[in-house]
Amino acid sequence: MQRYFKSTRNRLKGYDYKSDGLYYITILEKNGEHIFGKVIEGEMKLNEYGLIAQDCWYVLPNHYENLILDEFCIMPNHVHMIMIIKNVNGLKKHGISEFVRAFKTFSSRKINEVRNTPGKKNWKVDFWDEIIRTEERYYEIKEYIRNNPKNWRAY
Repeated sequence: MQRYFKSTRNRLKGYDYKSDGLYYITILEKNGEHIFGKVIEGEMKLNEYGLIAQDCWYVLPNHYENLILDEFCIMPNHVHMIMIIKNVNGLKKHGISEFVRAFKTFSSRKINEVRNTPGKKNWKVDFWDEIIRTEERYYEIKEYIRNNPKNWRAY
């Protein structure tokens, strides 16, 4: 899976990642460790850390008025998400990097409180992103995310 990740510094040149649109994001656990739970018989069973990450996902729109959450799946060592940016005139525009930063920060802080590891980084610095440009691609990604636990093969 690692080979599919690109640096956030290698993003689409000239593209404004604060623009209205749909974005597919994947974030890996820093060391590839299976810290969020286990896939059992094709279903993801979240542990305490996985539940924390899930809660942090659901509260993101409370902090960002231009963010709409779509599909989301936590796997043992990574997360997949579709984020929708819908900017409204007069509101501050936040972008994908800010949303991902907030998710990583909020979830790491809470996970570290539970396991008494203050300041530990739980996520890779980089993340994989794709600008979703067609309805067909949107449904392909949505289906992929939904089926990820069924297709999981621990490595």
